[in-house]
Amino acid sequence: MSRDPRRPRLYVLADASRFGPDRLPSAVAEMAEAGVRWIQLRLKAGWSDALLFRVASECRRRLEGSETALWIDDRADLARLLSASGLHLGQADLPPAAARRILAPNCEIGLSTHDLEQVRAAEVDGAVDVVAFGPIFSTASKPNPDPVVGLEGLRSARAATSKPLVAIGGIDASRSAEVLAAGADAVAVIAAVRPEQVSGSCRALLAAVGGA
Repeated sequence: MSRDPRRPRLYVLADASRFGPDRLPSAVAEMAEAGVRWIQLRLKAGWSDALLFRVASECRRRLEGSETALWIDDRADLARLLSASGLHLGQADLPPAAARRILAPNCEIGLSTHDLEQVRAAEVDGAVDVVAFGPIFSTASKPNPDPVVGLEGLRSARAATSKPLVAIGGIDASRSAEVLAAGADAVAVIAAVRPEQVSGSCRALLAAVGGA
């Protein structure tokens, strides 16, 4: 499948637990200002729903007028309330078809997959627009990560789906090119964006993937 040139190569996951409620909106704004065009709010921080909504709403406000797509992790309700561009789901979250009934018609759905059986299921699921696959490399961003799939696993996943494929897990600027060469349409990063140096981290990643 040829790559959709409209879909960014870099997908930054802005993890609430890494930035905190006061820093997250400004960090998201810095990512967009640095040239990032695809940001997901990863909200697994144990915050109250009221705080999540307040912080996520401020992140949305900071992106108004930009070309950056804002996605929400897990929470279909927040994705709908914030008119998000997309919702990302894990294997243990709402089924994509159920989430689709909540979301606006133009809101895309991404699904995490960790083996070829899950990739093939996502390929035939009409509610899934984007397939995420990983972890490609060892990662410390999850307390109990799935087994590493490696670049060979990524190549197999690419052969198993015609949908946009996002690689995730242990990817940084030094590894981005080989991940894209193995078949990913985009690389997703978490720890590669350092809270104390958001703009610099994002610019280095954008350079590594050949632009937004």
